[in-house]
Amino acid sequence: MDSPAVGAGTSRLVRYWRHLSPSSLFVGSFALLIALGTLGLLVLPGLYTGTRLGVIDALFTITSGVCVTGLVVVDTGAHFTFWGQLWILVFIQLGGLGVVTLSSAIIGMLGHRLSLRSALMTVATVRETHGRELARLTWAVTRYIFAIEAAGTLLLWAQWAPRHGVVKGLWHAVFHAVSATCNAGFSTHVGNLVGDARRPGVLITISALIVLGGLGYLAIGELVAWWRAGGLRGPRRLSTHTYAVVWTTAGLLVAGTALLLVFEWRGVLAPFDLVDKVANAWFMSVTPRTAGFNAVGYGEITNASGYLCVLLMFVGGSPGSTAGGVKTTALAVVLALGVSRLRGRRYAEINHRAIPDSTVQRAVSLTLLSFILITACVFVLCITETHGLSPALARQKFLPLIFEAVSAFGTVGLSMDLTPALTSVGKLVIIALMFIGRVGPLTLVAAIALRATARPAELRPAREDLVIG
Repeated sequence: MDSPAVGAGTSRLVRYWRHLSPSSLFVGSFALLIALGTLGLLVLPGLYTGTRLGVIDALFTITSGVCVTGLVVVDTGAHFTFWGQLWILVFIQLGGLGVVTLSSAIIGMLGHRLSLRSALMTVATVRETHGRELARLTWAVTRYIFAIEAAGTLLLWAQWAPRHGVVKGLWHAVFHAVSATCNAGFSTHVGNLVGDARRPGVLITISALIVLGGLGYLAIGELVAWWRAGGLRGPRRLSTHTYAVVWTTAGLLVAGTALLLVFEWRGVLAPFDLVDKVANAWFMSVTPRTAGFNAVGYGEITNASGYLCVLLMFVGGSPGSTAGGVKTTALAVVLALGVSRLRGRRYAEINHRAIPDSTVQRAVSLTLLSFILITACVFVLCITETHGLSPALARQKFLPLIFEAVSAFGTVGLSMDLTPALTSVGKLVIIALMFIGRVGPLTLVAAIALRATARPAELRPAREDLVIG
């Protein structure tokens, strides 16, 4: 029989968890998943084909999986057995579902309606997300994710079964469908997807899963409702959120594909025919947003392509999705703000709707703070990863270090062949970036929004101007 002290302790623990904000729950759940996954890699038998990972490498691997990043210190297909790959896949799936459900809950706290059949993402008053509504949302999101993964599994299995066999092909299909939908970038193939670079069907299937996972459940839900209502000819109007998500995503994908074709026509795409060139350029444009699969060696791309990928990774996907980055909506708001200032307007406008000043401030704050964080980490990596090198060799690692840092923050998983060579300190920096990049931007926005809402009216100091430009 439990003692009164034990009962009182349990009661306090229950009350503590009930009073946690969604932001705190979001961070805590990811930290707990990472701890459990790392412990499993360290103690469970039968997970490795060779040497067991050390503490830092195990922490790195599971953090990359839970934060659906995809950066790896060892090749997943070569270093882990079926059971080791399954262990990683479980935490990829839990991390992906946690991102979508908990981020949708936080979006709800910021004042957005969460019903699929109502006007999704319509701005309302900040309110509490009730347990029944959150449960319904969680179930709807889970069905959505599983449906995409199931469809992706069937399409990939049909293409890989003749090559790998029915059973092994099915396992590869399941793993890649989950990894792609969750925007994780882990692969059970040795060398990731380099062996499928001349299979446009595989690249298109995986890129479609990445895009669907990166658009976000809420935007997809509204697009479905909008289409059923007649699309452009129907009475329903897309919300500003979904409008910005769709057009920003489409613009980045099309522009990225065109530029990568130009930059790499005589580079890494030179050995391919026209169809494979276009398919691989498209795939290279999709994966930085933020999946991390690679069908070509990113250590061999041009500086122009590398910098373009850095920009795409920094933006990432859309709110309420498995993708990372500052998000497409933040880019849309910042661009709208710049256009409005050039036109002499005092407000930012998207789709003939003025964006609230508070939203503009959140977008600018998120972008600026993300840039500062990445810059600080790049400085640290420049010290730890180039120590003892000549200035010429150190400069050769500068772009790969920036690429690695932005990839970690954007939870992308692409690397210019640098990850396995990182020092222990460098790996810890990348681990921190992956974790902050996964939970930080969203909780930061939530904290700013809720603090601004709760803050009482305050006196403003006297104005004084200064010269800009």
